[in-house]
Amino acid sequence: MTADTDVVVIGAGAAGLAAGTRLRQAGLPFRIIEAASIPGGRAATDTTTLGVPFDLGCHWLHDARENPFTALADRLAFKVGRNTPSARRLHLGTRFATPEEKAQADAEMDQVFEAIIAAGRAGRDIAASEAVGPPGRFGPLARHWLALMSAAGPDAVSCVDYAYYHDTDDNWPVLDGYGALVLAAAGVLPVTLDCPVSRIDRSGTRLKLETAQGVLTCRKVIVTVSTAVIASGRLAFAPALPVHFAEAFAALPLGFAEKVALLFDEDVFGVPERTALDAIDLVHPARAGASALLKPGGAPAALVHVAGPEAHAIAAEGEGALVGFALDVLGAAFGVGLKTRVKRSLVTRWAEMPYIGGAYSCALPGHAALRARLHEPLDERIFFAGEALGREAFSTCHGAHFSGLAAADAALAALKFA
Repeated sequence: MTADTDVVVIGAGAAGLAAGTRLRQAGLPFRIIEAASIPGGRAATDTTTLGVPFDLGCHWLHDARENPFTALADRLAFKVGRNTPSARRLHLGTRFATPEEKAQADAEMDQVFEAIIAAGRAGRDIAASEAVGPPGRFGPLARHWLALMSAAGPDAVSCVDYAYYHDTDDNWPVLDGYGALVLAAAGVLPVTLDCPVSRIDRSGTRLKLETAQGVLTCRKVIVTVSTAVIASGRLAFAPALPVHFAEAFAALPLGFAEKVALLFDEDVFGVPERTALDAIDLVHPARAGASALLKPGGAPAALVHVAGPEAHAIAAEGEGALVGFALDVLGAAFGVGLKTRVKRSLVTRWAEMPYIGGAYSCALPGHAALRARLHEPLDERIFFAGEALGREAFSTCHGAHFSGLAAADAALAALKFA
C-alpha cells in the first residue's frame, strides 16, 4: 500500500470518522487507516448476542440536548430514550435496600461527588480519595460509581480533571445503538481496515507512515488512537515524541470498564424493560460493585457493567471469572436458579485490545493540566484527536467527535498556508 495523499487519519473511531467527514466536505485527498477489522473503535453495537441492539462501548448521549448525535439520531431515525429514566434498584449483597436506605445511599453519593468537584474547582489537583475522606456506610456504591464514570479507582482520579467535565442530567440512551449511529452518521468514507500503523517518521519533508500494509506518505496526519496506544509505544514516532507530549499521554491512562452481556432462555427478572440495578456487598465492602441494565430492548437479558481496580482484578482471572461475578450479582438479587438459564454470554475486552488498551481517559492526580497539551500540534503537521481531547466532554463519544472536527479544521488551515 505504498501511496501518497494530503492527509492521513489514523483510527476510524468517532474522532477519526468525524475528521474524515470534515475532510470529505473540504474535497481534500485523504485516507483513514484503522488497525481493527471493523470501524467504530469504542463505538460498537452488537445485534446478535442478545437478539436486540446493545453497545459494547459508549451507549449514552451525554449532555443530550447539546450533543450533536441527538440531532443526527433524529435525522437518521435512530430511537433515543428521551426523558424516560429507568427505575433504579439497589441490592446490598443479601437483600434489596429499603426506600430509606436508598435515599441515604443517594445522599452519601451526592456528598462524595460534591466533595470531589469542590476540591477540583478550588484548584486542588489531588486524588479523589483525599478529597472525600473516610467512606460512609454506602461508600462502596460511591466508589463503584466513581469507577463507572472515570474507569479508575479513587486514588487515581484527579479532582481538577474530574471537575472540568461538563456534566448535565441529560443522559439519554441510544436504543438502536450508539455505535451504529456513529457509523451511520459518518456515511461512506475511504477507510482501510486491518492496517495498524507502527511508526510515524517525521524526519523528512513529508510524513512517512509505516503500516501493516505498506508505507504511506502525506503532508499532515491526524492521530486519533487512544492515549494508551501512544504511551505504550505501539504507535512510535521518529524522532521520538517531545517530552511534554510523552508526559501528557502517560498522565492520561485508560482505566478499566467492561460489560458482561447475558442472554437467558426466559425472563428471570420479572421487572419492566430497562430496569437498572446497582449492587454492592455491605458485608464485604472491598468487593467490586456492579450496575446492570435488565431486559434491554425487552429481551430476557442483562448487561452488567463493572469498572475500576476491583473489577480489573476479577478480569485478571479470565473471561469466565467476570461472567461468574455477573451471575453471582444477579443471582443474589433474583435467585441463583437464573445461573442455569443462561443461553449466551459475551464479555467486552477493551483493556486487552492492543489498539485500544482500556476504557476512557482519566488524568492522574497532579497532572490535570497535561490534558491541554494534547491540543497542540506536533511540528505543525501532526494533530491529535480522540476522547481524551474532548475538552469539557472528555471520555465521551461526542467529545471525541468534536475533537476530530477540530483536528481536521486545524490540518486544513495548516495546509492552506503550507
